[in-house]
Amino acid sequence: MGALLDLLHGTVTSPWVYLVIFGLTAVDAFFPAVPGEAAVITAAVLAADGGHPNLTLVIVSAALGALVGDHISYAIGQGGGARRLARLPDGSRRRASSEWARRAVDRRGGVILTTSRYVPGGRTAVTLTMGAVRYPRRSFLLYDGIATVTWALYCGLLGYFGGLAFERDPVKGVAAGVGISVVVTFGLEGIRWLRRRAHRRAASRR
Repeated sequence: MGALLDLLHGTVTSPWVYLVIFGLTAVDAFFPAVPGEAAVITAAVLAADGGHPNLTLVIVSAALGALVGDHISYAIGQGGGARRLARLPDGSRRRASSEWARRAVDRRGGVILTTSRYVPGGRTAVTLTMGAVRYPRRSFLLYDGIATVTWALYCGLLGYFGGLAFERDPVKGVAAGVGISVVVTFGLEGIRWLRRRAHRRAASRR
């Protein structure tokens, strides 16, 4: 037991722990069986206990790993999914479903992407779908950045404070994380809607 504790301590105090967190959160984005979220929370708990690893670096590593992983998932969907959707026969139920998904993602893609990050497995399905329907990559990067940063902050702070704020009601912790991302996302969506409205008005006056 003592040797195991020494090994664990040596691992979390090593700079390699940040690379491990990065790798786990990246793979977890397109292969949900990997415990990326648990790894971030555990590392944050250990950071609170002894100052190692560094909480800020844990959060940064988790956010970057999740961002990279989501883009890999997007690329997988864009590569294979887009070709399969293009081959669906016109008038088929699957074709109609894919067109509905495309319209939904186009209208509310930011909200869907940011909130799905808090749903294990759901984030993979959403990022794959966004790649398959060719959701604009620039918008994907923007909203995925919001999603991964707020998610990493949520996991890191939840672990660091030992669940003090949410240990008796973990649902509130998830709701807080989702709430932050939704508020920011709706703000950006509102700005984008106002800009499009202004462009349409300007075009109608010409």
